[in-house]
Amino acid sequence: MASDAGKVEMLFFPYVGGGHLIPMVDLARVFASRGAKSTIITAPDNALLIHKAILRDQKLGHDINLHTLESPSAPVSFGDMSAPPFTDTTVLREPLRQLLIQRPPDCVVTDMFHRWVADDVHELGIRIIVFNGSGCFPRCGEDSLRRYSPHEKVGSESEVFVLPGLPDRIELTRSQVPHFDRTPNKRPKMMNWEAKTYGSVVNSFYELEPAYVDYFRNQMGKKAWLVGPVCLCNKNIEDKAGRGQEASIDEQACLNWLDSKQPNSVLYVSFGSLARLPPRQLLEIACALEASGRPFIWVVGKVFQTVAGEEENWLPSGYEERMVESKMGLIIRGWAPQLLILEHAAIGGFVTHCGWNSTLEAVCAGVPMITWPLTAEQFLNEKLVTDVLRVGVRVGSMDWRSWKDEPTEVVGREKMQTAVERLMGGGEEAVEMRSRGREVAGKAKRAVEEGGSSYTDAIAVIEELKACRKDGKF
Repeated sequence: MASDAGKVEMLFFPYVGGGHLIPMVDLARVFASRGAKSTIITAPDNALLIHKAILRDQKLGHDINLHTLESPSAPVSFGDMSAPPFTDTTVLREPLRQLLIQRPPDCVVTDMFHRWVADDVHELGIRIIVFNGSGCFPRCGEDSLRRYSPHEKVGSESEVFVLPGLPDRIELTRSQVPHFDRTPNKRPKMMNWEAKTYGSVVNSFYELEPAYVDYFRNQMGKKAWLVGPVCLCNKNIEDKAGRGQEASIDEQACLNWLDSKQPNSVLYVSFGSLARLPPRQLLEIACALEASGRPFIWVVGKVFQTVAGEEENWLPSGYEERMVESKMGLIIRGWAPQLLILEHAAIGGFVTHCGWNSTLEAVCAGVPMITWPLTAEQFLNEKLVTDVLRVGVRVGSMDWRSWKDEPTEVVGREKMQTAVERLMGGGEEAVEMRSRGREVAGKAKRAVEEGGSSYTDAIAVIEELKACRKDGKF
C-alpha cells in the first residue's frame, strides 16, 4: 500500500447511531493527532453532522478526511443520530467493498454493529480492528454471566446474585440482566468476530478500570488497546458545542444561565439520544426536581406517546413557567451541548442512564452521578460507577428493557429525591464522592497526554501496523 510519507492509513467505519458514531469520530481524530492518516467512512447525512470538526482538525495540520459512501442501487440515508442497534446498514456493503479494493488501507476500524464487515474485509486481506463502544468492565461482567450463568440459580427476578470470578464483589438481580442473556437458547447468534479481527480499540483508560483491563486481556484473552477517553480530544468551545447534532439551545445562553449559579449547585439530567421514557415517568422526574429545591438542567429526550397528545401534556400545569420565572430549572428539548454543560463549575451532579459515553464524560468532568440504567450494558456500567469507583448513587432502577420497549417500572419521585439529597446535600458521603471524582478526572486527563497510558496505547497501534506492513504480515 502506498500512503503519504509512509504514514499508516486507518479507515474508520462508525455505526450510524449517535452513541457509536460520536466516539468513533473522536477516535479517528485521536489517531490523526498521533500521526496516522485517518479517513472516516460514512453515509452522506452523517457526514454533514461531523464535517465541521474535521475541517477544524485539518486546519491544525492533522491528516484526517471524510469519505461518503453512495449506493447506485438505493438511496443512502439513516436520518438523525438516534438510529437504534441492529439498523440494517448493508446498503453500504458494495460501495465499501469497492473503496477497499481501490484503496486498501493498513486497517479498517469498524463498529461491532456492522456485523457484515468482518467477512468482506477479511476476504480482501485487510486487517480489522473492532470498536465495541463500551469499556472493559461491562465486557468482563458479560463474560461472567455467560461463563457461569449465576442468574439461572436464583429463585426470582428480584433475588440478588454475585457475578463469579471478577476482581470485586458485583451483585445483580435477574431483572437487570438482558433478556437475551437470561436463557442461553435465546441469545442471538452473532458472527464470529474473534477469528477475523486483529484486536480491539477501547474508549477507556487503564487507570479507570485496571483490574478489569487485566481480566479482559488475560482471562478473556482479548487483544485490546485502551485509547480514551476520546471525548478529551475536544479542546475548544466549537468542538464541544458542535459535537453530534446542532444543539437545540444556544450554547452561550446555556452557559450564561449556569454562570448565574453557585459552584456544584446544579443537577444535570439526561438519558441520552436513544432512550424513551413514558409520560408517567417524566411526571415523577418533574415533581422530584421541583421538590428538591435545587437548580437543574433537564434534557427531555424522546417520549413514549401511547395516547394522542400525551407527549405534550405530561408536565404539571404551569411547571415550565414556574421554572423560568424562578430561574430554578432550564428544560431543553432535543440535543444539548453536554460536554460544555458537564464541565461547567456550577454542575454538581448528573442523573444519567449510564450509557458509556455519558459515563466517561462525567468521569472526565469529575461530576458524581445518580445512576438510572435502562438497557444494553448500562446496569453493569452502574456497578462500575457506584461499587468500584464509588462516584455515584443508585436511584433504584431494577428493570432491564430493550430500547424499543416501554418501561413497565416507574421510579417514584421519592426515590429520586432521596438520591438527589445524597448526592447534592453536602453530607460526608457527597463530599467523598466529589473528591474521588476529581481524582479520577485527573487520571483521565493524564492518560491522554504524551506519555500517558492511552497516548502510549494509540502510538502502539500505529507502530504495530507499521511493523506488520514492513514484514508483510496479515
